[in-house]
Amino acid sequence: MFFASDNAGPAHPSVMQALMDANTGYASGYGADPQMTRVRDMIRNAFEAPEAAVHLVATGTAANALVLATLSNPWETIFCSPMAHIHEDECNAPEFFTGGAKLTLVDAMDALMTPQGLQDAILAEETRGVHGPQRGPVSITQATEKGTVYNTADLIALTDVAKSFGLKTHMDGARFTNALVSLGCTPAEMTWKAGIDAVSFGGTKNGLIGVEACIFFDPAVSRQFEFRRKRGAHLFSKHRYLSAQMLAYLTDDLWLTMARQANAACAHLVHGLQHVPDVTLLFPPQSNLLFFDAPRALHRRALAAGAVYYVTRGDVDDGPDDELLTGRLVCDWSTDHGMIDRFIAHLTR
Repeated sequence: MFFASDNAGPAHPSVMQALMDANTGYASGYGADPQMTRVRDMIRNAFEAPEAAVHLVATGTAANALVLATLSNPWETIFCSPMAHIHEDECNAPEFFTGGAKLTLVDAMDALMTPQGLQDAILAEETRGVHGPQRGPVSITQATEKGTVYNTADLIALTDVAKSFGLKTHMDGARFTNALVSLGCTPAEMTWKAGIDAVSFGGTKNGLIGVEACIFFDPAVSRQFEFRRKRGAHLFSKHRYLSAQMLAYLTDDLWLTMARQANAACAHLVHGLQHVPDVTLLFPPQSNLLFFDAPRALHRRALAAGAVYYVTRGDVDDGPDDELLTGRLVCDWSTDHGMIDRFIAHLTR
């Protein structure tokens, strides 16, 4: 009963086979492998962006930090939600890779930034001339760290605000595909057609070992990204092993299939939790993760039975049984419905 994170699930067997297939003979390094040519073409085709620049890195933190460094200057500030991964979970990597750009937090509801909140945050900067940070790019987490999803109208409204100030917009898509299948739209509709300039297209949380694609819809910045990736020690020598994973991911729509499986498992989990007394869902569950409040005694029972998940608010071991604590549950492509049913059974026992 493992619900701690989708980055703890197994890689898909097709991905493992692709690595084995790639592990024969010789191939040029640093992204000059033939698999990367196919990956680039497949991503451009999926996003309906024939001129897009596509680069691979091994981690989501590297993808976000390097893309934002490419879109910003050290004297600027990046606008994001208080729950954004770049703010909560990347140990100041964006600030480091940008050479000093700061983060400005934008008011959010259910982890979703609002256009008015974004406009207010942008207007509050560049008020002190050379003494304060200048306005930089906007970073949108899709799906959010609370499991909610921006619809295409939401995205357009946010990018319209950014454009009105001449700012670029980045999408942190660690769970990009979970959001995509939740909305039922196309990659183009969720990105450049909605005004997004660059995407961290995640694979690690969706059945890969460790690969993220950095996509720039304006290829003019591609060369700068390449220098930053190399200087930041994130250019793989044996690059074909990154390419092979992404190639398997994109072949026969495996990326979409795995995200649908993860989202369906989460929907099954939601259905079960709705029938557990004293459990309250905290955010609209729109992708593959959810947060819930439950009494300490219930959390203790589930964890003692072998469930693995994070309690994000409160101490399970200290306090009254009826105090409400917050838990986070995440499903990945391999999450079994039987495992979910066992978890629900322990909660209701």
